[in-house]
Amino acid sequence: MALTAGIVGLPNVGKSTLFNAITNSQVLAENYPFATINPNVGVVEVPDERMDEIVKLFHPKKTIYTTFEFTDIAGLVKGASKGEGLGNQFLSHIRQTDAICHVVRCFDDPDIMHVDGTVDPVRDIEVINYELCIADLDTVVNRIGRVERKAQTKEKGALEEYTILKKLKEALEAGTPVRLVELSDNEKEYLKGFSLLTAKPVIYVANMSDEDIADPSSNHYYQEVKKFAEGEGSACIAICARMEEELSGMDKEEKKAFLADLGITRSGLEEIIQAAYHLLGLRTFFTVGEPECRAWTYRDGMKAPQCAGIIHTDFEKGFIRAEIYSYDDLMEYKTEVALKEHGKIRLEGKEYLMQDGDIVFFRFNV
Repeated sequence: MALTAGIVGLPNVGKSTLFNAITNSQVLAENYPFATINPNVGVVEVPDERMDEIVKLFHPKKTIYTTFEFTDIAGLVKGASKGEGLGNQFLSHIRQTDAICHVVRCFDDPDIMHVDGTVDPVRDIEVINYELCIADLDTVVNRIGRVERKAQTKEKGALEEYTILKKLKEALEAGTPVRLVELSDNEKEYLKGFSLLTAKPVIYVANMSDEDIADPSSNHYYQEVKKFAEGEGSACIAICARMEEELSGMDKEEKKAFLADLGITRSGLEEIIQAAYHLLGLRTFFTVGEPECRAWTYRDGMKAPQCAGIIHTDFEKGFIRAEIYSYDDLMEYKTEVALKEHGKIRLEGKEYLMQDGDIVFFRFNV
């Protein structure tokens, strides 16, 4: 299940540095606008302490964590929606993502230029949001032009579509992202076909200096971003992208010791990855054994046969039942033999809704 969060923001806010840290790969990250011409896609493991504990019990030959994709998208500027900079190209890259990680500069550094000359995180956020709203408005207006006449003749479905589009048009003209518009479930389902930029969920990433990261609340820029994010019900995560890039070259123990010295329990990158994963309603189930222990990504609300199909389409087609026990029960009883003795392994059928942390063996016949 390949799902992607796009890393966006103005030039020189730390997007490519963050991407380097996420993927532990060296992407071009120079100190000038448009250094990143093509989007870079990196696949990162989703940190999950449950998998670490499962491995201790099963000692598998192979361990596979669930993954998430991040796309580094070049810096947007004012006028991007009208083609300024490399705007149209960049907007199309955002359209292909499932969520947005909006990196905002929350540090002062005279050696790193800002496209507007000064650091003002809320202004920077509003620049990006405005450009995305204008791009979406163009999409909506074009669609209205196609369905308006059909709606006037009360053609089936056209009037409903026209009503939704008019609601979105009014919101976008007022600078309100689609994600903040109150919509019914049916309206939300209808909008999926348009891939509107401002309909995508957002995580605001406040990038600050290594001096501030131990106590983000002392950074007044961060406080501004946090207040803005809370105002629209979005997450806000404080990081120091430069420090995270250094951390990405360390092993787990070195990283843990380094963070402990700073009084930090979890790296900013782990927070972003987890937030992006859950923002999209993603959950994890496990398959275990001596040959391989593996984490699998599924969407919350999926049933057992659908999850079986994530492993292989034949598993879903020939689904018979699923043998399932919970991670918490495994931690208590330690072995599958003990789980069986205590009646903790269940047989579930086609209507079973998978739960985060389920450990499962699918039975199928094709």
